[in-house]
Amino acid sequence: MENALLVIIITVSISTILNVILKRFDIPTVIGYVFAGFAISSIFHFAEDSREMLSHLAEFGIVFLMFTIGLEFSVNNLKKMKKEVFLFGGMQVIFSGILFTLLSLWIFDLEMKSAIVIGAALALSSTAIVLKILNENNQIHTGYGRVTLGILLFQDLAVIPILLMVSFFASDSTSVSTLLLETVASAIVVFLIIFLIGKYFLEHLFGWIMSSGSEEIFLVSVLLGVMSASYLAHVFGFTYSLGAFLAGMMIADTKYRYRVEADLIPFRDILLGVFFVTIGMLIDWHSLLDYGHIILFLLVSIMLLKGLLLFTLLKFFVQKRTAVKASLALFQVGEFSLAIFALASANELLSPKLNQIMIITVVISMIITPFVLKNIKKLADLFSKEPLVLRERALKVDNYQNHIIVCGYGPIGQKLVKTFRERKLPYLIIEHDMKIVDAEIAKGEEAIYFANAAQKMVLSHFNINACTAIIVTIENATQRQLICENIVSFDPNINSIVKVNNSEEEAVFSDLGIKHIVNDREMIANTMVKEALACHLNLH
Repeated sequence: MENALLVIIITVSISTILNVILKRFDIPTVIGYVFAGFAISSIFHFAEDSREMLSHLAEFGIVFLMFTIGLEFSVNNLKKMKKEVFLFGGMQVIFSGILFTLLSLWIFDLEMKSAIVIGAALALSSTAIVLKILNENNQIHTGYGRVTLGILLFQDLAVIPILLMVSFFASDSTSVSTLLLETVASAIVVFLIIFLIGKYFLEHLFGWIMSSGSEEIFLVSVLLGVMSASYLAHVFGFTYSLGAFLAGMMIADTKYRYRVEADLIPFRDILLGVFFVTIGMLIDWHSLLDYGHIILFLLVSIMLLKGLLLFTLLKFFVQKRTAVKASLALFQVGEFSLAIFALASANELLSPKLNQIMIITVVISMIITPFVLKNIKKLADLFSKEPLVLRERALKVDNYQNHIIVCGYGPIGQKLVKTFRERKLPYLIIEHDMKIVDAEIAKGEEAIYFANAAQKMVLSHFNINACTAIIVTIENATQRQLICENIVSFDPNINSIVKVNNSEEEAVFSDLGIKHIVNDREMIANTMVKEALACHLNLH
């Protein structure tokens, strides 16, 4: 116990000192944690005995990360993302897996089973690092953020069959049909249990707990829910993080979603820091020196091939610039690959030498990732320039005062702007679809800007505090809610108007503090009633 406590004290001390120094150079905290882990394993050798303890602690970081990602995506949102998750994610994992399997056969001259394991592991990217940076930069709901998240979600689901495949390769007794049958049955049970609890029990439970008036009890109940769902998934042979993700999706459909997210973010970030420390502890500097040339060759080859393959697949479905950014975000190999290598090594599918080479290659690719994501706009400009007219307009600074901000330029936004223009009212339009912006600029519309209103800095740039009104007309429910949360965070008294589709959404936005809510369905119903009554009066 004393030894473990000493390791934690040293870990936190080194991480804190390193991150304070690195932050002065604007280097992400992830790097500080990884270097701290490397320093601990290289200098303080007694940390070897406590590595397992830290690994268990670190696993909760991934659990809470996946839980908070689940909060962003209810069942309905996941349905809307089926193209990003199942089409883009499926293509990426399958084609990357095949490519790296073939290369493993050729470069390392391995048996087919070992090559398939390496190919499948290298197809995965780092959920922990990529989503952490995207969240910090408020880019998870951008075009490339959405594509990136969809692919990462599919990769996390793919971890289960990949680990199952490794177990099958190592087993001489169990048949593949039995393993598949057991997995499908387990998946159905897990999904049913979590779904039924979420749909019929969860909101009532939280309501009962909130009636106590204790923030502490509410937080404990949320932690209990996350850990219970994670453990349930683990009992049935899946990853802890999958259970946490499903729990997050269930809570996303309740009115307590935002409160839960705010309460858990500090836990998530602290535990993720521990996770990155354990990643740094995996680097063996002896192997780094002995096999440095092989590691460098593999690192460059994997990142280059993975990025090029993903770009080639995506460019047929999304804008070229979105494909470039998503490829740059996912070119690394991820943390779940380390779990696959560990299982394969334990079952003698990989030699100790090859296992260490692959681990160091994966870890270095993860270390490079935050620097790439931090400069992703500059890097994307090297391959795909933003339209010049948009870039010039983005640099333009106006002194916005007493103006109307219209978020979204669909049919309703166009109707509003037409009225404002006729009455000579000052307005500006924020639209995140580049094609719409290009088309409107070509028509002569000068007050339309290519930007994402779900980002606070965008609303700040257009001086939301000095606007007469801000009108949110976009159809995407997630984006709409994020924009409204940002509006209220600036000033609850801002004159905000939002269009909603039903009474449930109306209640959510009312709770947020939005001043004026237009219920689409209710207005249509009222109009139809008036027309029906008018017809009835005319008949008499």
